[in-house]
Amino acid sequence: MSLNWTDSLDIAIALDEAHPDVDPQYVRFTELHQWVCELDEFDDLPENSNEKILEAIQMNWIEEKD
Repeated sequence: MSLNWTDSLDIAIALDEAHPDVDPQYVRFTELHQWVCELDEFDDLPENSNEKILEAIQMNWIEEKD
């Protein structure tokens, strides 16, 4: 499965699996952006991201933790 920036829930799940000990509430957007781009399944251009997309990913990740 390939992930794009619009797949915020699937990206959040993948990030939770890749970084299980991280509290997503305290992840900076710069770090979040890097971690998303480093996911094996991620297949989109890094420059296609923006603050709204990163916020959606972070919110989904926080909900996954709950």
